[in-house]
Amino acid sequence: MDSKSSAHYQRLYRQRLREQGLVKKEVWILPEHAPLLVAFERKLRQPQSLLASMEKEEGMNMPQVWTAQALFDALAATELFQSGQAGIELIQGADASLHITMREYGDLPLFVAVFGEQIIVEALLWPASDVRDAAAFNEEVLRTHKLFPLSSIGLEKTVDGRDCYTMFGALSSYSSLSDVVFEIELLADNVIKATEAYEGFLKTGA
Repeated sequence: MDSKSSAHYQRLYRQRLREQGLVKKEVWILPEHAPLLVAFERKLRQPQSLLASMEKEEGMNMPQVWTAQALFDALAATELFQSGQAGIELIQGADASLHITMREYGDLPLFVAVFGEQIIVEALLWPASDVRDAAAFNEEVLRTHKLFPLSSIGLEKTVDGRDCYTMFGALSSYSSLSDVVFEIELLADNVIKATEAYEGFLKTGA
């Protein structure tokens, strides 16, 4: 097994950037503009000639980067929410997120958050205390997680200190709106399937 630390690979990464002629510049921005800065940085690593060609093709527009507010406005106008199959609410705060109610799935609640370059769609499965044999359950999840495409199962601590199993999907914050809608609908379907697949590991009445 490779015993080198992550710091070793970080040094090599920075060395490769320098060899490409890139220089480090410090900038000060508002926190909400961090995803845009990443998009600009990626483009500004390209040679001037290639950058000019890219700008011409794209009409000098930078990539669309979703924020919680922008995603809320866009999703609210889609057929999924306009038809009443699902409801959506913007939860304001230091890290704004979306609360989605999947009415076609028994009012299943989902949460959507944008973290820099990543969008997370998540649903609570059940508290860890509801599982009869955690070791056996965890092993079963590791062996069967591929049954639920594009979704993963994790163990997280809630705000009240409880350990809970969650199912989540992740996609780029540059993803198209249709991809985000697809991820939301797929996760809801996978949550129902996972509940059916693992119900034998839950305590009676859980």
